[in-house]
Parts: sequence; C-alpha cells; structure tokens
Amino acid sequence: MWVFSASGCRWLGAGGSLAVTVGGYAAGTLPVLGGGPLWQPRGSALTVAGAVLAYLGLTLLVAAWWRYGVLLARGLRDGVLATLACWTAPLLLAPPLHSADVYSYVAQGAMVLSGHDVYGAGPSVLAPGDLGADAAASVGGNWTDTPAPYGPAFLLLAAAVVKATGGAIVPAVLGMRLIALGALALIVWAVRGFGGGGGALWLAALNPLLLIHVVGGMHNDGLMIGLMLGGVLLATRGRWVLGSVLVGFAMMVKSPAAVALLFIGVMVARGGGVRGLVKGLVLPGAVAAAVAAGASVLAGTGFGWVRTQSVAAAIHTPLSVTSDLGLGLGVLLGDPDPVKAVVQKLGLALALAVIAALARRSYRGRLDPVLGLGLSLVALVLLSPMVQPWYLLWGTVVVAAVAWRSRVGQVLAVASAALVYETQPSGHTPWYGFVLAGVVLVAGLVWVRREPRGGAVLEIAS
Repeated sequence: MWVFSASGCRWLGAGGSLAVTVGGYAAGTLPVLGGGPLWQPRGSALTVAGAVLAYLGLTLLVAAWWRYGVLLARGLRDGVLATLACWTAPLLLAPPLHSADVYSYVAQGAMVLSGHDVYGAGPSVLAPGDLGADAAASVGGNWTDTPAPYGPAFLLLAAAVVKATGGAIVPAVLGMRLIALGALALIVWAVRGFGGGGGALWLAALNPLLLIHVVGGMHNDGLMIGLMLGGVLLATRGRWVLGSVLVGFAMMVKSPAAVALLFIGVMVARGGGVRGLVKGLVLPGAVAAAVAAGASVLAGTGFGWVRTQSVAAAIHTPLSVTSDLGLGLGVLLGDPDPVKAVVQKLGLALALAVIAALARRSYRGRLDPVLGLGLSLVALVLLSPMVQPWYLLWGTVVVAAVAWRSRVGQVLAVASAALVYETQPSGHTPWYGFVLAGVVLVAGLVWVRREPRGGAVLEIAS
C-alpha cells in the first residue's frame, strides 16, 4: 500500500506533526499572560478535543517514523533530509508543547538583562511590568523560585532573544525556537559527519522524541547535544583542541556534556603510552575549563552555575529509578528524605563506575569511544536523581551516529517512541501517559526481539 512506502511515511508523518501543532493551539503549554488571540487557554471541551487530536497526531508521527526506519534498515535510499523538513515544518509556529521550560529560559534571559542573579533566585523575582514578567508568570510551579541550572552561554542566548523581542511572549518563544532549529542543524551536521547515513539520521534527528521536545518544546538539551557531538566529531578527525572548545560551550549550556571530555581524552591518549595517557586526561579538560571560565566572566553571571547543578535533584520525577527506589525505601524505614538522598548518591556513584568502565574499554580498543560516550550518557540518565523523557536523547543521538543498527540502537528507538507519550501537550504527566508509554515500550521490545535489524548486543564488562 502507498502509506507503507517512503513517500507515504513522509506525508503521514507530516500530517501527524500538523495534528500535533493544531491540537497544541488548544491543549499545548499556553502562556498565562501575553499569548494574544492564538496562544491563550481555551474552554475545557476544546482543550480536551485539542489533546485528543495532538495524541492522534503523535501516534501517526511515531507510526510513520517506525515504518520509515524499517524501510531504511532494509536498504532504502531516500531523501531523509526532505522527510525531516516535512515533519519539522508544521511545528515551527506551534505554541510550546509538552513543557513550560521555554518560559523559564525567557524569564532567565530577562533576569540577565535586568541584572538579577540567575544563580541566586528564580523567575519569581520579576515583578508585574518588569521585562520578562509575562514569561515568569507562565513558569511551571516547581521552577518559579528555582535558580537557573544552565550555563552562562545559554543564558546569553536567551538574553539576546529577550532583547531582540522586548520580552513579548510569542516573539520570544519563536526566537527560542530558532535556537532549537540551529541545534537540530548542528545534530544533522555532526551525525552526517560520522558517515552513518539515513538510518543514523532517522534515529537521531527524525526521532519523534527530539522533534516534539527540542523543536516543539525548545529544550536546550538539543543545543547541548549538537555542540557536544560536533566537538566529538572534530576530535575523531584529529582536531581535539577545537573539539574540546565545542564541548566546553556545550557544558556552558548544560553540564552533562562534560562526559564527552573523558572520551575525547581516550582518543588523545590511545597509542601514546604514559605520556599520551596524561595528555588525554588533562588537556581536553583544561581546554574546556578555559572556555567555561571565559564564558562565566564575559557573561557577567559569574560562576554560580557550579553550585546550582544539584537544584533539579530536589524535584521528584517518576522516571528516576533511584529517586523512586530511595523514596520507597525511605517510606518503609520511616525517614524518606535522608534515605532517598543516599540512594540518589549511590546511583550517581554507580553511573560514574559504568562510565569509567566504558572509558577503560575504549582506551583498550575494545569499544568505539563514540559509542562508549553514548552508552555512558544513557547510563547517566538511567541512574540520575532527576530524569525527564527528553534526557534519553543525550545518549540516543550519540549512539545513532555510529551504531543505529545495533541492538542498543533498537532499544533506544523503542524507548524514544514510548517516552513521547509520557507528558501531555500541556506539560502535565497524567497516569494514562505512563500507561500509553508502557504499552508502546512492551510492544516495541517484542517487535525488536522478533525482527532484529542486525548488530550484536554490546558487552560492557571487561
């Protein structure tokens, strides 16, 4: 049938993306103030109808993406970038989808311009009538009084958007979407640079989890990933100094990009004996640290980002295994918070041990360092004290660049398809979102077991 062809997938996915956008105008993460006639809350009946339409569109997009991936795995040669353009275009003018984080970005940019300490206070310091006040009014409840956990490079970008738009909600959000599109372009460039072809782009850039949360939701994780993967690409070509500079800028968006420095160090160290090992362990980190220090000074925001990296851990997210386990044990023992904190720290310690093991295997030539980085980021997300659905993209995009056909790549594809259902277009996390995600996860894993695309299961142990 036509719908199962590459062309059919392209237009089915575009239709799904359009339905997500149209539904978002009624059920998206709409601003409390300043949204104008289009971006304003609707009546309850229209909101429900919009949510149903958005979920239907999301399902069409996921189905088209999965079928397209099957065709690419079977050797189809198709214009993947044309498909990406068709699926992305309807989202360009959508209101924020599945998250209110973009309002935090705009409010924090306004705080930088107004001279507020973004690492000492949250958006609630912006009073009515202040620059960015409308954005601050739309920030999610958990983040209203939370200092920014982001690096100064990203805050400068947000400040530039606020300055250019005067802080008006709709133009500012669309300005942040331009940054998200730039991040998408960086990801495409880096993935293509690794030579992964259409299949790699399928898992990395066409991934519905990325389209919905980076393009639709404008999460800065996309920019972090694009800069980080670009830096790693340059390192694989021998330009590790420039690569470390890019990773330094990625860290100044979000700090998890620092993991890439370890694997750039592995590339530098391999074959160089003790001297090479010392060089690999020290120099990439030193280059990135210089970038971080320069960005912190030039931005005028100081080094407060160092102390705010743990603020997110105070907010419980159901996708964090260590937080759920810690809370459960704490309730049983009658002292929830201290027990939860201990389990969270143990989870991070285990993640560091896994990352070290992967780096060791990469240094010994038993594992591709780029794949080792991807697996490390996946492990970090799985064991982190706070996990959001789009965090899976940290490692998924990296794995896609070099091993999209592997069993790990297949599992990440299934998890990506499942996690798009976890949040509503409004950004809330209803119980049925977890049910839908669970159904898709189980169905996808059964399909992968019956229809493997090739590639071996990766062994981490030495």
